[in-house]
Amino acid sequence: MQQQQQQRRMFTAALLALVFILAAVSTTEAGKKEKPEKKVKKSDCGEWQWSVCVPTNGDCGLGTREGTRTGAECKQTTKTQKCKIPCNWKKQFGAECKYQFQAWGECDLNTALKTRTGNLKRALHNADCQKTVTISKPCGKLTKPKPQESKKKKKEGKKQEKMLD
Repeated sequence: MQQQQQQRRMFTAALLALVFILAAVSTTEAGKKEKPEKKVKKSDCGEWQWSVCVPTNGDCGLGTREGTRTGAECKQTTKTQKCKIPCNWKKQFGAECKYQFQAWGECDLNTALKTRTGNLKRALHNADCQKTVTISKPCGKLTKPKPQESKKKKKEGKKQEKMLD
């Protein structure tokens, strides 16, 4: 009998706790005011057009860019913005264009160059970037492997020369 009364009390306490939580949640949601939408100010100002980022020192790092827009009633038609050019990007394709490159291809024996292509990964500040680019570089020294015996003979010859001196 006591066990049944204790179970009823626990059930009643749990039910009251649930009602209390639901009431608290509903009052906090009701207390929130809906934010009035910001009034869109119509103006004849055009979109900002940004120049490329010009580094302060060297060809990468911190720099600035100039922005301009048109419009008769615009309060501001030009402004300067800080920017940064990452130093590990390939600048020959534009300092604001990032490419994902494939592995280097085989060496072309006719041109002694190897090439690879890169696909546009990201363009900063709406930069005008090519979708794909191709770069080339010299293959390096093309040497024929020398047999190991010739090296041994040279070493032996040098030892003999030293002994004679």
